[in-house]
Amino acid sequence: MKRLQQLKSSVGGISWPAIPDQVAANLLSMLSQLEQSQWWQPEELLQKQLQQFGLLAAHAYRHSPFFKDRFDQAGLDVKHYWSTENFSTIPLLTRAELMHQAEHIHCRALPQKHGAVHKLQTSGSTGQTVAVLKTEVTQLIWLALAMREHLWHERDFSATLAIIKAMTPTQDDPVIAAKMGWGHPAALLFDTGPSYSQPLAMDVAQQIAWLARIDPKYLLTYPSNLSALLDRYESGEPIPAALKHIRTVGETLHPDLRERCKKLGDIDIVDMYSSQEVGLIALQCPVSGLYHIQSENLIVEVLDDAGRQCQPGQVGRVVITDLHNFATPLIRYEIRDYAEVGPTCPCGRGLPTLSRIMGRRRNMVTLPDGSKHWPLIGAYRFREVADIKQYQAIQHSLVDVEIRLVVDAPLTSAHESQLTTLIHSALGHPFTLRFTYFTEELPRTKGGKFEEFISLVR
Repeated sequence: MKRLQQLKSSVGGISWPAIPDQVAANLLSMLSQLEQSQWWQPEELLQKQLQQFGLLAAHAYRHSPFFKDRFDQAGLDVKHYWSTENFSTIPLLTRAELMHQAEHIHCRALPQKHGAVHKLQTSGSTGQTVAVLKTEVTQLIWLALAMREHLWHERDFSATLAIIKAMTPTQDDPVIAAKMGWGHPAALLFDTGPSYSQPLAMDVAQQIAWLARIDPKYLLTYPSNLSALLDRYESGEPIPAALKHIRTVGETLHPDLRERCKKLGDIDIVDMYSSQEVGLIALQCPVSGLYHIQSENLIVEVLDDAGRQCQPGQVGRVVITDLHNFATPLIRYEIRDYAEVGPTCPCGRGLPTLSRIMGRRRNMVTLPDGSKHWPLIGAYRFREVADIKQYQAIQHSLVDVEIRLVVDAPLTSAHESQLTTLIHSALGHPFTLRFTYFTEELPRTKGGKFEEFISLVR
């Protein structure tokens, strides 16, 4: 790793060879192992996963009342060798179970040296709050995978980083921004440039002015917020001269955003697939753009409606097993996302891939014949018709879709007719559309996410 030449030392008067502190040393150890394991063949990765799962299952059986009952009822002996066959017979863990039976799922003891425990509460798009316990071990693994993502994309740690996310405090003081640097994990290992941040609640016009002033090379934000920024840049607002790389998290990335960024200034987008419950799930490959599943930490299954593993090109529901959370075992947890299985990556890594992250079932349109698909309506094309600042589609029934538009004034009937043609094409059916107009930004979830399409059809 060439970056080791720039490693930060924790010992005064010693710059080389660098002597890292204990947390950084543990992180480096993890990164060294990940550097090797990413090139393993899928069979070797699977063997290691099942070996680690055996340790987790035995612990969960002893210390989690919920999983003791679950294994017993399924007739599974946790002392026996785990294979893909008997692993796949473990019943799925639902979000409702995690929400209502958390105290029975949490383990009453931990193995040695997993460190302090903290509780993470997450509220989904439907407002269902779940509580997951995390340990110092799960935090270390998150740091290692986040650092892997930085290293894969060869980021310049001396550059300026800007962050615009929900519930992010304002950090606009140059002195503090330089002192804090990029934060964990990068600042644990390297001297970094300044990092500035603003909450998502900041008005888009103010975001534009703020980004122009700090002129970052890197920006981290949500796809929906990026789309709002691109609207301004496409209308003539100057793009920060240094901006070359945007990282997106938290929402489904619309493919139009990549094209729009390229047209504006050859700006790259790197997307990450994660969840609060299990952390980083898949990272975008620096060679192919496919999403590499982080198999050293998770077993990720993509299952069809019959519970069978999907093949490359097929879309199914995502089921995740966290191999290292011994505080709240998440074993075959149905995370309620859908994804498309990807092919073997040309980069040579053995980590399996996803081609696309589709979103939740509630983000699928339901046609009158009962079939479902993910619509790509695309506000980018909407703005070819009229000055639409934001949109959202709500399917209320098999025949009725509400189109919510944020505009300065209601559209003409001619504009509504043009939009109707575009929307019918994207939805794949001539639904009855009713337009609802707003003058302020449409609401987000408690976590700051925004969904462009929501189906209320059961």
